[in-house]
Amino acid sequence: MAKATVWFTDFHATGSENLLQKLHRLMKSAGFAQIDFKEKYAAIKIHFGEYGNLAFLRPNYAKVVADYVKELGGKPFLTDCNTLYVGSRKNALDHLDTAYVNGFSPLQTGCHVIIADGLKGTDETIVPINQKYVKEAKIGHAIMDADILISLNHFKGHEMAGFGGAIKNLGMGCGSRAGKMEQHCDGKPHVDGAACVSCGSCFRICAHGAPTKGADGKYSIDQTKCVGCGRCLAVCPKDAISANFSNSIAMLNYKMAEYALAVCRNRPTFHVSLICDVSPNCDCHAENDIPIVPDVGMLASLDPVALDQACADLVNAQPVIEQSNLGKNLAASGGKDGNHDHFHMTHPDTEWESCLAHAEEIGLGTREYELKRI
Repeated sequence: MAKATVWFTDFHATGSENLLQKLHRLMKSAGFAQIDFKEKYAAIKIHFGEYGNLAFLRPNYAKVVADYVKELGGKPFLTDCNTLYVGSRKNALDHLDTAYVNGFSPLQTGCHVIIADGLKGTDETIVPINQKYVKEAKIGHAIMDADILISLNHFKGHEMAGFGGAIKNLGMGCGSRAGKMEQHCDGKPHVDGAACVSCGSCFRICAHGAPTKGADGKYSIDQTKCVGCGRCLAVCPKDAISANFSNSIAMLNYKMAEYALAVCRNRPTFHVSLICDVSPNCDCHAENDIPIVPDVGMLASLDPVALDQACADLVNAQPVIEQSNLGKNLAASGGKDGNHDHFHMTHPDTEWESCLAHAEEIGLGTREYELKRI
């Protein structure tokens, strides 16, 4: 497969061109206007941010994309699917409230918001793909109804996948609740009773009642109820919850790539990633920590695999912010990072290479790219 082109611009602005105008120029350079938008429905897949998190993309960027679609004759809408875990986006009503609180209202973005998998996360389209790990992907119905798909991604760290970029935004983000369960189901955490302080954080975050309190007040995970989403790992204040993700992380990555293929196949797609506020964890958290590296820039491509690879390379080339989670982990290791992988150093139990390798293998795109700067 030939190299893909990934277009890049930094966050420098001038009196004659602000960042929003620069994003428009980046998209134009990357071939956005070559897509036939006339009278077509264009789904702009974005993460609206969990309530309390402030690292998600500003709605101003979404407006640039929506306005460009309308300029080309299309009908844009912002979309995401409901979450698997308990939070402010677990059903369509709460999800819309959160989107509007975080600035993604039609008045601010110029287009409507549609929660793709409906009120309770059950409005899905079954997409046959017959891949190695996923035979039928369960995708939010409104996303599959769209003629054109645009992914607008906040590139950041992730506590399970290593990082979140285009493929995660498409694969995990477009899955219905059942689709998310299918992708997560291979990892099952367990509780170290000696470290558990009976705070109940795991119980409160779990949407499936898997954490169970024993006679001694300590919690354990009911493996028959657990779907392996990993949220309890992130909220435990004593790190008492862990799992052997040596196999399940790779499986999550494989399935995520196959779900992204289901979403992108047989229609025009376009992908934009912004490397800013590179928080260590997903925007699904109701909080965000300080960035692990400085802001880098904006990227766009017709190829989501090349885009993710380019973003990963650019982040790994950045200096580490000393007081960040990455900086603290690097200091604790004596400054040794043999693979120079900022994401693995931030979350040592994760890896992201298997996702991109599998995505390339199944034909979603290529990891080989040429970076063009504007």
